[in-house]
Amino acid sequence: MLENKAVLVTGAARGIGNAIAVQLASEGYAVAILDVFDEEKVEENINKVKKYGNPFLYFKGDITSDESRRNAVDRIMYEFGRIDVLVNNAGVAPKVRMDILETTEESMDFVLGVNLKGTFFLTQLVAKIMINEVKTIEGIKPKIINISSVSAYTSSTQRGEYCISKAGVSMITKLFADRLAEYGINVYEIRPGIIFTDMTKVVKDKYDKLIAEGITPIKRWGYPEDIANAVSVFCSDKLNFSTGEVINVDGGFHIRRV
Repeated sequence: MLENKAVLVTGAARGIGNAIAVQLASEGYAVAILDVFDEEKVEENINKVKKYGNPFLYFKGDITSDESRRNAVDRIMYEFGRIDVLVNNAGVAPKVRMDILETTEESMDFVLGVNLKGTFFLTQLVAKIMINEVKTIEGIKPKIINISSVSAYTSSTQRGEYCISKAGVSMITKLFADRLAEYGINVYEIRPGIIFTDMTKVVKDKYDKLIAEGITPIKRWGYPEDIANAVSVFCSDKLNFSTGEVINVDGGFHIRRV
């Protein structure tokens, strides 16, 4: 078994997940990534994680697939012998934004399949391993961190399926925080706001205008590294008497000022 702490980050081939993987690698974590891309197509981002010289695994897979989830977790346990942290970051937006009066079942199934179902069942799988780790690995303090969104509580009627999925992720956080507390496994949530990623850059002009007009008290875009820093705080063991806790990384959007 590794002496390094080990983390599994989903959707970490690029964007927020990649920043999280890089941050934790810089802190000495062995890193495993599960994402849908061929490794060679995201080699530049993967190398940012590898450069720290810690044990590393990459899995091409889909978190909606039970086979993908189990293959990744089994290999991590074989190679690393432990999972200290699970970061549920993988997520998708609707392929086409549609008014909720027009939303299709296909779009709903796609978004909820990844963001909600995949997250739930991967968490379930890893939680069972973490329960055993607490009993067998001295001093281990496993953590689960879910990346949701301000969309968990903010209406966006052109992408209702996304909002519903992120509200569901918030409930996943509460449910597993409640269920796993007896084992000393803490579960947390981070709610990003307007973060500059591949998902949001297609509407950059819209958000540039909203930010300039003051939609957030802190008048700038957020960046993946902002989310990675919040993950680092949760992993630091400095919040071990907190579970089910949420950090808003949103420039103050949640303040709801008038």
